[in-house]
Amino acid sequence: MSAIVVYYSRTGQNYRNGSIVELKKGNTERVAEYIAQATGAELFQIETVEPYPVDYMECTEVARREQDEDARPELKSYDADLDAYDTIFVGYPSWWGSCPMCVFSLLERFDLSGKTIAPFCTNEGSGMGASERDLKAVCPGATVVRGLSVFGSDVGDAEDEAASWARQFV
Repeated sequence: MSAIVVYYSRTGQNYRNGSIVELKKGNTERVAEYIAQATGAELFQIETVEPYPVDYMECTEVARREQDEDARPELKSYDADLDAYDTIFVGYPSWWGSCPMCVFSLLERFDLSGKTIAPFCTNEGSGMGASERDLKAVCPGATVVRGLSVFGSDVGDAEDEAASWARQFV
């Protein structure tokens, strides 16, 4: 069985334990790497053509506006050949209780019927929110499994948990 980890991750300003902190590597990217290492999956980072604002609060407002408008931000690359994989791990920070809209920009380009979608997110308390439901809506015919939620502040200690969760789908 073949697998890929597609993910969007934010570096720079992030919210952690009630404060804004600077991250050199995004929380979601770290979990994506744990999953890839545990499963042998390929990695594909989702990157937007127009970067999100550096300022965390401005970024959250852009994210909210995109969600309200059901936007599909343009990506730098759509070259993740998702047709070639049986399992697609989808990672993202939980923004306003769902995925950043750029995640949908990628997934909607493919017919994912018959694929297993295994979502994971990083957050500071919102959990998976409505993201599993939202992924089912943009991935008709795919099986969206119960996702993994990791507190961003706990990412450094989440390698075993992420690996154990991910191995059940490959």
